[in-house]
Amino acid sequence: EFISFVKNYKNPNLTISFTAERSIEDELNRESNSDVFTVIISYVVMFLYISLALGHIQSCSRLLVDSKISLGIAGILIVLSSVACSLGIFSYMGMPLTLIVIEVIPFLVLAVGVDNIFILVQTYQRDERLQEETLDQQLGRILGEVAPTMFLSSFSETSAFFFGALSSMPAVHTFSLFAGMAVLIDFLLQITCFVSLLGLDIKRQEKNHLDILCCVRGADDGQGSHASESYLFRFFKNYFAPLLLKDWLRPIVVAVFVGVLSFSVAVVNKVDIGLDQSLSMPNDSYVIDYFKSLAQYLHSGPPVYFVLEEGYNYSSRKGQNMVCGGMGCDNDSLVQQIFNAAELDTYTRVGFAPSSWIDDYFDWVSPQSSCCRLYNVTHQFCNASVMDPTCVRCRPLTPEGKQRPQGKEFMKFLPMFLSDNPNPKCGKGGHAAYGSAVNIVGDDTYIGATYFMTYHTILKTSADYTDAMKKARLIASNITETMRSKGSDYRVFPYSVFYVFYEQYLTIIDDTIFNLSVSLGSIFLVTLVVLGCELWSAVIMCITIAMILVNMFGVMWLWGISLNAVSLVNLVMSCGISVEFCSHITRAFTMSTKGSRVSRAEEALAHMGSSVFSGITLTKFGG
Repeated sequence: EFISFVKNYKNPNLTISFTAERSIEDELNRESNSDVFTVIISYVVMFLYISLALGHIQSCSRLLVDSKISLGIAGILIVLSSVACSLGIFSYMGMPLTLIVIEVIPFLVLAVGVDNIFILVQTYQRDERLQEETLDQQLGRILGEVAPTMFLSSFSETSAFFFGALSSMPAVHTFSLFAGMAVLIDFLLQITCFVSLLGLDIKRQEKNHLDILCCVRGADDGQGSHASESYLFRFFKNYFAPLLLKDWLRPIVVAVFVGVLSFSVAVVNKVDIGLDQSLSMPNDSYVIDYFKSLAQYLHSGPPVYFVLEEGYNYSSRKGQNMVCGGMGCDNDSLVQQIFNAAELDTYTRVGFAPSSWIDDYFDWVSPQSSCCRLYNVTHQFCNASVMDPTCVRCRPLTPEGKQRPQGKEFMKFLPMFLSDNPNPKCGKGGHAAYGSAVNIVGDDTYIGATYFMTYHTILKTSADYTDAMKKARLIASNITETMRSKGSDYRVFPYSVFYVFYEQYLTIIDDTIFNLSVSLGSIFLVTLVVLGCELWSAVIMCITIAMILVNMFGVMWLWGISLNAVSLVNLVMSCGISVEFCSHITRAFTMSTKGSRVSRAEEALAHMGSSVFSGITLTKFGG
């Protein structure tokens, strides 16, 4: 209702920038709903490409016979089923869905799943059925060839994602669990359900029945279906692989990639950390106007509360001196240290002296002021604005009365101070300023947690917000150490409304190193086991994936993408997708029976490179 009112409020002399506590979440939900259309379009594009690329059409008359539209639909449905299964399993366990999971995982699993589909179908298309071999036996033989490489890539990705779930960052933890389960189920469905559907589609093709309209028989041109090589395969086999592996070109390729890697290593530490909240908002969002006005017009930044934990003794003189900031208080008291920090505002990012409830309480309760008054009969509190001769001062104008209240007397008048509204005769009433700053428990006999509020300086970038939080924590830890040196066991900690968003950036570098290292380690172990202890193959594959990840950081710097939970999820996903590019070719190389290493590399690149390129690369670019 508030947002609706302010949006529709019309006044030619006013421009209002506004937000509510739920605004960011509302705008994110609005953007994710508008993204659904984009996701659907990209799926349609990928489906059309898969349907055309899977089929190996030999002539116009066999267009609807040789196409693989229905098989492409089945392949995409299997991918969507695996995503749905993953969502269902973890939702049943009570794990919350996040925006990243819903928007990213379908693309990830489609990339992984389609790659395996292309390898399976294209290996069949290049294969010739042996004499007296049935279709079932031929499919079994082909599956025996390609299932291990499908298993290697899928299990490497699954283990990388599941180990990535060890992350302490909730977004990465949730994404990794959902992604790992989706990839695992997708692999199981592909080697069972999809193989069966492929067999049915081949039978349909051999009987010259049309694709989709499988009951209608097409024209028989006498060619039938037989082993053939696609144009892309022939290009890889006859041109690309032989050229790439020439003696003079290989050093050039290595030099170029070493150069790119060196550049990426040089700029890794220049990648910004954080997330500009306006980037995650739709372009027409009212919250973007609010962020702009905040940075442009305000004299102070967000409020920061220095909280002193429950149990501290404010009623003793020593306890009061360690906290208050007036005359007689310690030079290194809590309020004084925050005041000193505000004097160095460009460094500490604390902009103003703190509002101290305890100092204002002492001023309010002193007999020199007209604030603290009681009815002399009932001893109930009497506000300074009340004109009643029976109202008398709380404390006498004696030397003892002028001193700070202590013990039970301190607790006696404090609830009155916190309930007193400021008025022209007494501006020190604490209800407005400190009503929520002091938590009194146990029938007004015991003080719980309290806070001392001030403001940060103006904060504009993610780096500003993160630095402000770091400095506030440093000030609080110094105050805690000072108080502990004087015998207090209670902690002071800072809090501001934005800390919950920016706390992750204090540890994100460690989280990134841990996540990517664990993912690479799991890929190395799986590759080593599946390839039968081929140590160098596993090492080279992991080095290649590590280079890809470092190059991703180089791209992040070039494109101005900062390191945050969203980009870390994408880096973990990049690690998983990189397995697809590397593992198939690596296994094909280790299984090759050619004489020299160059010949084995050439054969691996021709057979698997074309399938990987047509499967994962072109599909992802389309999406």
